[in-house]
Amino acid sequence: MTTSTTVAVIGGGYAGMSAAVELASRGVAVTVFEAAPALGGRARRVTVNDTALDNGLHILIGAYSETLRLIDKVAPKRDSFLRLPLDLQIHNQFHLRAPKLPAPLHVAWALFTAKGIGLEDKRAAARFMNAMKSCQYQLPQDCTVAALLAEHLQPVVLIEYLWGPLCVAALNTPAQRASAQVFLNVLRDSLGAGRAASDLLLARMDLTALLPKPAADYVRARGGQVEPGATVERITRDGDGFNVQVHGTMRRFARVICAVAPHRVTPLLADIAELHTTAQQIEALRYEPIHSVWLQFDGTVKLPSPMIGLAGSPAQWLFDREAICGQRGLIGAVISASEEQVGEAQNDLARRVVADIAAAFGPLPKLLWHRVIAEKRATFSCTPDLVRPAVQTPCPGFVLAGDYVAGDYPATIEAAVRSGVHAATLIR
Repeated sequence: MTTSTTVAVIGGGYAGMSAAVELASRGVAVTVFEAAPALGGRARRVTVNDTALDNGLHILIGAYSETLRLIDKVAPKRDSFLRLPLDLQIHNQFHLRAPKLPAPLHVAWALFTAKGIGLEDKRAAARFMNAMKSCQYQLPQDCTVAALLAEHLQPVVLIEYLWGPLCVAALNTPAQRASAQVFLNVLRDSLGAGRAASDLLLARMDLTALLPKPAADYVRARGGQVEPGATVERITRDGDGFNVQVHGTMRRFARVICAVAPHRVTPLLADIAELHTTAQQIEALRYEPIHSVWLQFDGTVKLPSPMIGLAGSPAQWLFDREAICGQRGLIGAVISASEEQVGEAQNDLARRVVADIAAAFGPLPKLLWHRVIAEKRATFSCTPDLVRPAVQTPCPGFVLAGDYVAGDYPATIEAAVRSGVHAATLIR
């Protein structure tokens, strides 16, 4: 058995790498263990036919302050995003675009000029936003998003084209089951905040290159270690520290930040008695899938917008990767809360999406290849009054990080980053 660095970070996703950067910036010796060959966790690069894809399509927004801060910290002055004012467009059905006006005028003008809804619908949406603002986006009792919208008499067209898509995009949980309080937290920090907070940020690079890779470079430059392909097999207590078993070898650390996906956490907690209740909380979580459909065409496919929604298709949003990051002929389609697609043949699903794109936008070039990436446990199911484990555990020196831990946000990149930063602050 050898004595190594002070803090072990288990997991090299956005939560783990954020924690590692914060620790390294304070001069704390840290070692990151990541089981996969690529950093990023459930937001990582996947290479297909020499093309860099992401295992899941993620939309960032201007309100993701901690994510943007850390990206600027590890990759300063890099042009990381195509930044667009809030632009929600569902092809031939609905279009809401926020101008560059001061808040809250930008939202008011966006609602007033929205296409696809009538004047009474616009007034209903404004009444809802004003009512939520007046209660400071806090509910006396959590309920489902569907129940909240019904209580505030939101028309069906708004639920179908505005509130419902926003809920699924943010929480990856249908409005009929989603937590209204968490949904309001997202509205508070986006539509209810400064104008730039609602901007859409579309990454100009794959998600490993966006933060995890430069974060690893940052950590290594400050004396830390980042070890891809290193699966942690067991964690045990050792006096006032911990033994971490990797490839059959025990390595001792003073502190541990466990930042692996929730469905992989509990085996690592099994040998620490103080963490049994925490393990039970994690085991109680339920999950929602996401399917990402990647389509490579033999020629340019120009969509009306870099990001556009489709009605009547399993694919809720399409991403024009040529417009976003120069990947010619590549279209990404995301199917959030995609329980209906679990088990569907990938070829069939890809053909359906291609047919829907052609029906909406006209003839397409030849499809060269496709890849469907199914994350069956992409996020936790964000339901009302859900008990989520705390970052600080009952075991001194052992903390959790991940998009599933207790916090204001659903399972997003920003939630993961915030949890990692919080975990790092608890390390003494």
